[in-house]
Amino acid sequence: TGMGAPHWRPEARGLVCGLSLDTSRDDLIAATLASVAYQSADLLSALAADGAPVTRLRVDGGMVANDWLCQCLADIAGVRVERPQITETTALGAGMLATVGGGLVGSLGDAAGLWQLERGFEPAMSVALREKLLNGWANAVSKALGRASV
Repeated sequence: TGMGAPHWRPEARGLVCGLSLDTSRDDLIAATLASVAYQSADLLSALAADGAPVTRLRVDGGMVANDWLCQCLADIAGVRVERPQITETTALGAGMLATVGGGLVGSLGDAAGLWQLERGFEPAMSVALREKLLNGWANAVSKALGRASV
């Protein structure tokens, strides 16, 4: 499907960099999960450039059950990542709207107050390592987009 925001290049294709004879199936799985963190960091960087910096990120969906992914996201994005007790928030949101519509909860603000933290993940990676990894990501993105090495 190419690369979405903030690159908007649907013709871009996947790229795996840094393979060696020691690369395992687990390494490829970890790289795939890490790519979610790197892409999220790209989006957070774009938001900050537009004057809307994010210092805390609430996550949801099936992938966030993976502690490694949540910690990787916190480390790569450099923000606190918060996972709710109920990770399927689309269904939860529909339920919250129903409680407001049915008069069981007074407002959307009150319904939002029903969100509960299951676990938080703090960035634990050094700034120097984060910058090195993000530079490597930028180089890989540049290659995937068909531009010269950064």
